[in-house]
Amino acid sequence: MTEILKPETAEQACEAVAWAVGEETPLEVRGRGSKHGYGRPQQTPQVLDLSRLSGVSLYEAEELVMIAGAGTPIAELESLLAEQNQAFAFEPPDLGPLWGEAPGSGSIGGAIACNLAGPRRIKAGAARDHFLGIEGVSGRGELFKSGGRVVKNVTGYDLCKLMAGSFGTLCAMTKVTVKVLPAAEKTRSVLLLGLDDETALKAMTLAMQSPYEVSGAAHLPAWAAATSNVGYVGKAGGAVTALRVEGPGPSVETRCAALRKLLSGLGESEELHSKNSADFWRELRDAAPFHGKPAAAIWRISTAPQSGPKLAAACRDLPGAAWFYDWAGGLVWLAVDPAEEASAGAVRAAVAAHGGHATLLRGPDALRSAVAVFQPLDEAKAALTKRIKDGFDPRGVLNRGRMYEGV
Repeated sequence: MTEILKPETAEQACEAVAWAVGEETPLEVRGRGSKHGYGRPQQTPQVLDLSRLSGVSLYEAEELVMIAGAGTPIAELESLLAEQNQAFAFEPPDLGPLWGEAPGSGSIGGAIACNLAGPRRIKAGAARDHFLGIEGVSGRGELFKSGGRVVKNVTGYDLCKLMAGSFGTLCAMTKVTVKVLPAAEKTRSVLLLGLDDETALKAMTLAMQSPYEVSGAAHLPAWAAATSNVGYVGKAGGAVTALRVEGPGPSVETRCAALRKLLSGLGESEELHSKNSADFWRELRDAAPFHGKPAAAIWRISTAPQSGPKLAAACRDLPGAAWFYDWAGGLVWLAVDPAEEASAGAVRAAVAAHGGHATLLRGPDALRSAVAVFQPLDEAKAALTKRIKDGFDPRGVLNRGRMYEGV
């Protein structure tokens, strides 16, 4: 039976890790468990559950900074930010429903540990770009701090960037400091209807190269658009290409009109305003088109935008293949039949041919044990990864093997 360790303070978390080091027993490090199925399967006798390390210890709205326990629910923090008309600019996605978890169950520490960002990444950057400071416990059983409350913190190594995307393999984060930004005054989305993948790529490229400050660019083939609860999208009767514009009201209105004129030769257009626009991008952020495919294996493929449709086309004959695009074509969300283990090899081959990297975001335990979940590393990167892991966690007690076997 798995034992759940639930520290209520950073000191208790340190004691738990120090005990694991002394016993040389691995720990599965969890925030609130919403992404338990992300990464290689963990089979450990103990789980270090950080959900009780929750709550906001500092929020200075005028300084655009927040410090919170790593186990604090993102939904709770977003509600607090909304009261001050602020937000996390990197749009941390709520991916829990992909694994059958309740919406809003993800933690801020989990989002940062997985370096997750939503559609605004093309303008605002990844989670690591908004991660200012950390308090945590290394795999040596030692408490440490890094970073500060301002962006221009140059004392010592910038360990925050290293921890973002480490999936809990280097430390158990207990507290994080995050930069926040003012929320957009108005949001609108220009919709282009009925475009094929290649024409949609052309539209997104023109929009991103324009001076109209597009903060989101996505393309949903007909099947994906039909899953939307936003009327103009779900009832479009075909593919939908969406371009988001944010900012002061008059500016947004003017830029949307200019975008529609710029793209008028590509097809019919519509607009989403305010709530409908926000709801649509929230669906996209959370990969909602795949919520109706609970048995599918889901791949998250990052590539050059110009390669997105080519990469998807290379996978179109895989059993159960279905996809949509975010990040102006640079992020391909792909679902395939998990019973076909050979599909993983085909996805890797497509990525090798067209460039980028692929992560098996969701799949059954047997599949995630048999294939590479994260992009395979070359010899030099594998050696560097091992040296970093050995430096922070020489006994391999923190999420051992979650990213790569033996690391």
